Amino acid sequence: MYKQILIATDGSDVARKGVDHGLSLAKSVGAKVTIVMVTERWPVYAGPDWIPGPTEMAEYEARQKEAATTVLADVKAAADRLGVAAETIHVPEAQPAEAIIATANERHCDLIVMASHGRRGLRRLLLGSQTAEVLVSSPVPVLVVR
Repeated sequence: MYKQILIATDGSDVARKGVDHGLSLAKSVGAKVTIVMVTERWPVYAGPDWIPGPTEMAEYEARQKEAATTVLADVKAAADRLGVAAETIHVPEAQPAEAIIATANERHCDLIVMASHGRRGLRRLLLGSQTAEVLVSSPVPVLVVR
């Protein structure tokens, strides 16, 4: 049924549910997985009166890369324990939903698995939802785990 599954994570406990489900599904159908973590650009809301310098930007990027490396190594180890062939990808300084969809297309994935925080109403509107954006924009089927 599925041959190549993309599993998206941000390293959170909620995302871990999606990772675990995606790995179990991949094992049960004999699929390979690509695990992606997207880290965003410097947050614009950091303050309108302060512009980060090169040192701050480099430190921020280094922390993002370190966090992604740690998270992806943990997920890769979980895949290895299950005997699931897995590749990891870190996409730095990108908008998550766009990068997830682009990665799924580039890797010829036939399913995207990701978790949702389950926010509704005003909280979802204010906080945004990468999962919702992937759902409405992806040409590939999306499995949302809650």
